[in-house]
Amino acid sequence: ITRMHFQWDWLCLGVLIISSVTAETENEETVDADVEVEDFDKQSQETGVDKDKSSLEVVYQTPKPTGEVYFTETFDGVLAGWVLSKTKKEDTDDNIAKYDGRWEVEELKENTVSGDRGLVLKSVAKHHAISAMLTKAFVFNNKPLIVQYEVNFQEGIDCGGAYIKLLSSSDDLNLEYFFDKTPYTVMFGPDKCGEDYKLHFIFRHKNPKTGEYDEKHAKRPDVDLKKFYLDKKTHLYTLVLKPDDTFEMLIDQSVVSKGSLLEDMVPPVNPPKEIEDPSDKKPDDWDERPKIPDPNAVKPDDWDEDEPSKIEDPDAVKPEGWLDDEPQYVPDPNAKKPKDWDEEMDGEWEAPQIPNPKCKTAPGCGHWVRPMKNNPNYKGKWKAPMIDNPNYQGIWSPRKIPNPDYFEDLHPFKMTTISAIGLELWSMTSDIYFDNFIVCSEKEVADRWAADGWGLKKLVASANEPAMFSQLVTAAEDHPWLWLLYILTLALPVGLGVLFCWPAKKTDEDIDFKKTDISKQITKGELKQEREELEDDEIELEEEKENEDTAEDERREMEETKRELIKDTKKMGREASPSEDEGEGGEDIDDEEEENEVADGSQEEGDKSNKSGSEDE
Repeated sequence: ITRMHFQWDWLCLGVLIISSVTAETENEETVDADVEVEDFDKQSQETGVDKDKSSLEVVYQTPKPTGEVYFTETFDGVLAGWVLSKTKKEDTDDNIAKYDGRWEVEELKENTVSGDRGLVLKSVAKHHAISAMLTKAFVFNNKPLIVQYEVNFQEGIDCGGAYIKLLSSSDDLNLEYFFDKTPYTVMFGPDKCGEDYKLHFIFRHKNPKTGEYDEKHAKRPDVDLKKFYLDKKTHLYTLVLKPDDTFEMLIDQSVVSKGSLLEDMVPPVNPPKEIEDPSDKKPDDWDERPKIPDPNAVKPDDWDEDEPSKIEDPDAVKPEGWLDDEPQYVPDPNAKKPKDWDEEMDGEWEAPQIPNPKCKTAPGCGHWVRPMKNNPNYKGKWKAPMIDNPNYQGIWSPRKIPNPDYFEDLHPFKMTTISAIGLELWSMTSDIYFDNFIVCSEKEVADRWAADGWGLKKLVASANEPAMFSQLVTAAEDHPWLWLLYILTLALPVGLGVLFCWPAKKTDEDIDFKKTDISKQITKGELKQEREELEDDEIELEEEKENEDTAEDERREMEETKRELIKDTKKMGREASPSEDEGEGGEDIDDEEEENEVADGSQEEGDKSNKSGSEDE
């Protein structure tokens, strides 16, 4: 039973490890998406999926909006409506200040969908700026704002961004002069430098008292964003701003961050009602000490502050064999003065010191000094004990005064109207792919747009996924500790097979019944042991026989009583018979029956004697 429990424990452990490896691989491969299955099924039918081929081939159709939109762009035609910036970035060296980064309209390098093209950032270490006017301006009133687009870091990303800016509407907005200080209302999208992975959501809030704008940043998402930057897949980024002053950020249609514009922005939209008085100063006699030395305490008369903390141990004895006359270090006898040694310049040459070899076998060398120990009379400098400060006033803080800049904006959703969209980026990595921009107010319209564009790319990418072995290797390259799990996963089935299938060792009982043991020679000690065992068996049989004899005597007495009873009964019957002949005949019959019964009893006794004899044998 213990062996079976042990085997089942190993089996359960193997299942758990295999499950953990599978779960880790799946987490590295995909991110859950909420695109409806019906959309993908319908899309597959419309594009004519060829299931017999190793990679998915589709006939691409440019997505078309299914409702009211404020802006859409698929980049499948000419780059109409987009304006390249001709200005320079301020406060920057002239050699990199110009927005001369190159843009191209191209297909994806991997998982290509024929006919589907996007806007690609091509230059490295250059400023890029491109923008376009919305079809119609979006006014923050009673409809949500939904901004959605696709990004693919085709070469990964070292340091750079892929965020968009929704430019504030103004009479002097000129897209040819779009640069980093152009007023915007909302900024949203991925950004990364080093190991800092971000998903920006920033909106510029107008102070109703001063008219100035302040940037309000959403708190960082709690999810790990690293995989979206490094897997070289196309990801869908969505921002939803609602009239109830809430927001949501989604990646691949899964919410990664959400919150309130009033409560989850840094710094907060509304300033505090009260602030500390900058002119208030702490009084000179303000006492912040919670404890003070007891002023009434007196140093004891026997308190000696001159006693040292350490003294020589008077009980210490110099170890036997200590070499007082031997130094710890001696000149190296094998050292020689260098040939280029100049005594006038370098001084008199001395051989380097080495440990005295005589000290290696002795307890020590040189002058012996008693070791130090703690001084039992040491008390240190006397200090008065601490007591509660009767004048303690607490930690001082400036008094509060009404905030002169206080205001309360209960609906920060009502932001500045937007009229254009732009990309103003710096990147140390090229080939950042953008596609399928949409600005709308209905989530259903954005979801349908995503299914027709990003959903198709996701379908093709899934069909082109490498084999399971390649996926496991890729996952282990990112997480080397997975190699250990792989080895355990492969070794466990072998180990379990050995535990369950390897022949078990013969037990002692099996060995006793082997045929070869019949002719095996028996030693004198073994023969004596067997004789003692046989004698014990004979004693047990004799005890059983005595018990059986006692039971047999009791049974015979019962049989004898029974026969006498039958005999008396028949005798009474003969006396009552009217005919002597019949009586004689009946007597003969009774005598025969009696003889038969006696014979039967003798037979039974014989049988039991035979049985006892067999048992004795």
